[in-house]
Amino acid sequence: MLELYLSTLVTLFVIIDPVGCAPIFAGLTAGATPAHARRTAVRSVVIAAIILVAFALFGKGLLGALNVGLDAFRIAGGIMLFLIALDMVFEKQTRRRTERAEKVLHAKSATPAAPPVPAEDIAVFPMAMPMIAGPGSIATVMLLMGRAQGWAQIVTVLAALATVLTVMLCALLAARPIMRLLGTQVEAVMTRVLGVLLGALAVQYVLDGVRGAIHAAH
Repeated sequence: MLELYLSTLVTLFVIIDPVGCAPIFAGLTAGATPAHARRTAVRSVVIAAIILVAFALFGKGLLGALNVGLDAFRIAGGIMLFLIALDMVFEKQTRRRTERAEKVLHAKSATPAAPPVPAEDIAVFPMAMPMIAGPGSIATVMLLMGRAQGWAQIVTVLAALATVLTVMLCALLAARPIMRLLGTQVEAVMTRVLGVLLGALAVQYVLDGVRGAIHAAH
């Protein structure tokens, strides 16, 4: 069981990629308060865990009932991620955060009791899905569960998944403090670079989906 656990752990760690998701999370939450960022990190991982466990246990039957293939899943996730990448590269998110802060200051000056403008919620999209629980991780979890024989191996696969998600949570919680140490200028550059990398990842998702669909058609 230890060998199965370690192999599953390494596979899921590479696919889910906590190290790669952490700086993107820091860029997306750059204008949020520390408390809001912590809540967002926890919610992102919890929602992703629910999605991955649900697909691990019921994924094949659900996709079959909806007549939806994983290739279509990859294409849709890639398109959505690409839109987020454009926001990061061209600082549209930064402008939205600035406008939101100006609205808060205006509301406080006009009516001190006015409710604050809520921060942008990225817990469900894009962090939980498709960044953490993306097409690749969903397909991998379904494949690993399909190969598991007996409850002992099923529990081992789920334990490895829980370990990777715990590492993901720690990485997301540590990302913002590390980015703050680097300074605002470095953070701005990193956000744009990560936006380009995220865009490349999104295009790769789409290409994988198209390639898989063409291969299935033949």
